[in-house]
Amino acid sequence: MTDAPAIADLRSRLDADLGGAARAWLDQATAEAAARHGQPDQAAAPVWELRFAEAGRRCGQEHADAARVLLLHAADADPATLNRVYEQGTAAERRAVLHALPHLVPGPEALPLVEDALRTNDTRLVAAAVGPYAARHLTPHHWRHAVLKCLFTGVPVDAVADLPRRAHADAELARMLGDYAGERTAAGRPVPGDLHRVLALTAPTAPSAAADPSSPATPSAPATPSTGEEQES
Repeated sequence: MTDAPAIADLRSRLDADLGGAARAWLDQATAEAAARHGQPDQAAAPVWELRFAEAGRRCGQEHADAARVLLLHAADADPATLNRVYEQGTAAERRAVLHALPHLVPGPEALPLVEDALRTNDTRLVAAAVGPYAARHLTPHHWRHAVLKCLFTGVPVDAVADLPRRAHADAELARMLGDYAGERTAAGRPVPGDLHRVLALTAPTAPSAAADPSSPATPSAPATPSTGEEQES
């Protein structure tokens, strides 16, 4: 289990926002998840996974991502468990798995989940996919395409974790951005403002961020357009 201080801070802030009934539910659900840790797999889904699915109804949609991250952390979900929960989940549940990755997986084993989310056109999944875990582990080639995906789909580049550091002096990203801007202009379509912002970061003289890419962001639902599926609880 990794990143306990950030998880403790997340729990404290969530407790402050939740009502008494929701806090009691979360206490029970995380206890069930912790009790499950280390037990052998069974044919039936463990109780905590059922709680994971109902978090939106119990805690409210605005707190569902955080509650689900806490459940995954309490269960000490390994990459195989994360993959199963992701594959079986709704868009909202998949988003929570993506938010949990930097708290649970120190290596690149969960990159297939990030890559899957980046193949979708669900903007909230894309935004979750370009968080701290992607900043740590995506190869330069795949990371550049993730940035372009944000521009294609209208996801604000503020969602891209550690953008200044990774974009700094990246001539290939600058070339890709220039090509995309040229295609948009030739088609008579506007060039996204975020493109110019990222392009400026690729300059060798642009200041790179001092932020540590290993510092995971607080799980939250990005304020971007969505497909509607993520409203599921």
